[in-house]
Amino acid sequence: MLDTDYIPTLSDMVEARERVAPHIHRTPVLTSSFINELVGAELFFKCENLQKAGAFKARGASNAVFGLSDAQAAKGVATHSSGNHGTCLSYAAGRRGIPCTVVMPRTAPQAKKDAVRGYGGRVVECEPSTSSREAVFAEVVAETGAEFVHPYNDWRVIAGQATCSAELIEQVQGLNAVVAPIGGGGMVSGTCLTLSNLAPSVKVFAAEPLNADDAARSFRAGHIIADDAPETVADGLKVPLKELTWHFVRNHVTDILTATEDEIVDAMKLIWKRMKIVMEPSSAVPLATIIKNRDIFAGQRVGIIITGGNVDLDKLPWN
Repeated sequence: MLDTDYIPTLSDMVEARERVAPHIHRTPVLTSSFINELVGAELFFKCENLQKAGAFKARGASNAVFGLSDAQAAKGVATHSSGNHGTCLSYAAGRRGIPCTVVMPRTAPQAKKDAVRGYGGRVVECEPSTSSREAVFAEVVAETGAEFVHPYNDWRVIAGQATCSAELIEQVQGLNAVVAPIGGGGMVSGTCLTLSNLAPSVKVFAAEPLNADDAARSFRAGHIIADDAPETVADGLKVPLKELTWHFVRNHVTDILTATEDEIVDAMKLIWKRMKIVMEPSSAVPLATIIKNRDIFAGQRVGIIITGGNVDLDKLPWN
């Protein structure tokens, strides 16, 4: 049984890095002189949209799956996910040759459902709310006995996500800040874990859609505020914080910045146009918040984590 109270440490990240290395890419860091000039800062985009299975979540999923004992692995793994975690868990489970079941909102992008099935995972649909997702998932676990790998409230997942910023600070020297999108907070927590230990002078900012700003409101209130079913184009950022991720957010995040739907779409178009890289709306939120808050980042060297590239090309948000 997973210890849900355990706070991952730097040594967990180091072990995760060794464990996941055969199963992930060391993703590149790209820059844009046009965007740098626009925002008045040097931005370094860590391109997890080019990661295995198209998202950073391959890191946490691989760490969890390959850390299982043979007895645990034999029953398979299961999760609930709006898309990328489910896709990445299916990818990792396929690499280990074990079954994977993913509970997904019926409104999740078809591309993400197809991706889960493409890696051999089984999709079970639920209504697009946290309460429905968790109720349907409980039925799946009772039926299969599979190991639950939570999308973010899981120390194994956070330790895996922490390997991303470990690479980033090796690839780019002298960063002043790192900005990552926040939904449940897995990537932000992993970023806090690594940077607070290895580069404590680097500030961590989280970026969130204004339409799903429960993390920002939690940050201001000093306790978790959870929205059940927010509506935003950034479909990967609809879920609330949980206890483990809240620990990292309240102790290590400098601020949580928000962007409107139009600002997110404009930032997404800008990156597609200027950098020629495919990314999903959730990944555009950090740039949208930097453009909106130029004064905070003026003259600084800023890392941006582009979290995923699994966009539904038939439903681009500007069509």
